[in-house]
Amino acid sequence: MMNEHTAPDRNVALITGANKGIGRATAERLAELGTTVLIGARNPRRGEDAAAAVRAAGGDAHAVTLDVTDAATVQEAARWIRERFGRLDVLVNNAGITGSGQVSPADALDQIPSTVDLDMVRAVFETNVFGVIAVTNAMLPLLRRSAAPRIVNVGSHAGSLALTSDPDGPFAALLPSAAYTPSKATLNALTVQYANELRKDGVLVNAVAPGFVDTDSNDHTGHLTPAQGAAVVVRLATLPANGPTAGFFGEDGPLPW
Repeated sequence: MMNEHTAPDRNVALITGANKGIGRATAERLAELGTTVLIGARNPRRGEDAAAAVRAAGGDAHAVTLDVTDAATVQEAARWIRERFGRLDVLVNNAGITGSGQVSPADALDQIPSTVDLDMVRAVFETNVFGVIAVTNAMLPLLRRSAAPRIVNVGSHAGSLALTSDPDGPFAALLPSAAYTPSKATLNALTVQYANELRKDGVLVNAVAPGFVDTDSNDHTGHLTPAQGAAVVVRLATLPANGPTAGFFGEDGPLPW
């Protein structure tokens, strides 16, 4: 049941990894649209700083301590959301790691398949894939209480097998990757499976590729601003009832798997 903390007509959205970059820009834009945004962050202080900034701009924001690889924080976040808001309308699985630190994907020599460190691959999948499953499953009971539940998984053009397998395509310059790229391809597959399971319940589940955004993960070499990258995330998070599900979208529309 909705409680006194949130107006009945105000949607509630949880964004993981939302204290900076695309996640923060998504939170800012959703707040501008009148959504109560829950800023998931591993570091409580950084999460609260981001939430305070959104509130200072006139939005309704709350920090939520959430590490997608820590089951205890995931469950505690779900409990807090249930007690404070009673439901969740939007889940944006944005938290993710490259596995190579703050580097350009073209320089990720440590992800070459034939020489990759398996521990690094496991760490990337732990956040980019298993973390998505953990958070989604913890939040599903709350999403089922929504009249219009939406799940958006933030992926990458690198997750497209069609794009990355084309030797003459725009991604031919990317070095082969056994960690980040396969994790995003797996996220696409996972998106379809969740969408197929939840279609009958009216939960729309889609994956998005924000593009080459200026963030810490690429040492700020991206040519898009976080706000520009967040635009497609927000669009999928605010889909009407007849919107798509089991799709993969970029700024300009559907992307090939």
